[in-house]
Amino acid sequence: MHDLLIIGGGPGGCAAALRAARGGLSVALFEPRQVGGTCLNRGCIPTKALLHGAKPGCDWSQLAAEKESVVATLRSGMEKQLKAAKVEIIPAQAVITGPNTLRTADGTLWEGRSILVSVGSLPAPLPIPGMDLPGVSNSDGLLDDIRPRDHLLIIGGGVIGVELAWVWASAGCRVTIVEALDRLIANLDRELSQSLTMELKKAGVTVYTGASVAEIQPGPAVRFTHKGEEHTLAADTVLVAAGRKPATAGLFDGVSPAMDRGFLTVDGQFRTSIPSIYAIGDAIGGAMLAHKAEAEGDVVAHLLLGKTPLRGTSPIPSCVYTDPELAQVGLTLDEAKARNIPAVSGKCVMGANGRTLIEGGKRGFVKLVFHKETHALLGGQLCCYRASDLIAELTLSVSLGLTAEQLLRPVRPHPTFAEAVTAAVEAGLDALERSV
Repeated sequence: MHDLLIIGGGPGGCAAALRAARGGLSVALFEPRQVGGTCLNRGCIPTKALLHGAKPGCDWSQLAAEKESVVATLRSGMEKQLKAAKVEIIPAQAVITGPNTLRTADGTLWEGRSILVSVGSLPAPLPIPGMDLPGVSNSDGLLDDIRPRDHLLIIGGGVIGVELAWVWASAGCRVTIVEALDRLIANLDRELSQSLTMELKKAGVTVYTGASVAEIQPGPAVRFTHKGEEHTLAADTVLVAAGRKPATAGLFDGVSPAMDRGFLTVDGQFRTSIPSIYAIGDAIGGAMLAHKAEAEGDVVAHLLLGKTPLRGTSPIPSCVYTDPELAQVGLTLDEAKARNIPAVSGKCVMGANGRTLIEGGKRGFVKLVFHKETHALLGGQLCCYRASDLIAELTLSVSLGLTAEQLLRPVRPHPTFAEAVTAAVEAGLDALERSV
């Protein structure tokens, strides 16, 4: 019997496996595809590798090879870490058959004192005709087919859709986004959405928001309604990027932990309704992000080792790797007001930031939200170069409840993008003084 059986070798499963094994537990990790999961092999890493190299006239075969090289290097590194920690890697699909047992496809039964579900998620199909037509793809398929397109039509304006739109648009391809909601990346701050939409249009991307897709026709072509008018647009590839669903179907046989629309229900220690079975990451809902799953996996491993977890699991920062980048953590001003939290915001527009001008001077801002009474930082929204790096400072600040006064103390170097944080804090302090 193993101490811990882990189903799913993505960021969460690998983090839990390494922490638990290094702490002395015997661990078996079940992964039917590649170690690293969606993020490393079919998501975050390949997408960012493509974003880094995509430009007009780029060599698409070289771009694909560089993407594969990055992915293979990172995957090999993770496999070496797991083996060094003496994690037993089982390249097989596993089904949970009891509180402490699971079965692999060859009929082998495995026992563990605890089981961790970290199966991740899958691209969600749309309930419309034509999803199985030639030329229709999800993000997994598109990332395995790196080549120029005369016209890439993307159904879905979330993070996956806009990042892949940016890849092909940066390389000079015609791109159209069709989104059902009234704005792109609707889970982020409205001003971030507006700025992104403006930059996409500058890059030649056509954007339809508030659109209703009726069907995908042979060709392929997409028939949809926008502002009361019906449109049919042909494309050589239709990418369906309308969300993801937990990969929990068929995971249980003879045991049924509580679930909600396919997501496993867990308590504050990530235990399901069956105490010996834990679940993390996309399988339990919330933000479907690799760093969320990784933090949760680390916490579960600490708990199984009988230790107090050092890692936090909130707040979770979100990043969008476009140009400029977008990032957000904590509450927006609208969200604070909706919760009846007294708040003000301070904003720095990046037009006067020296480093921004050096890098090309694209539109951007840093916006910080403060509690009107305690002056604590409630959240931050960034549209600027290196936003995905700058958000770490704000995530720490929100986590620790730092105030505007405390955020003003560090001397940030010049010339850097980080100077905009200081300017936004100063603007926030001015707003706090005016609100008294």
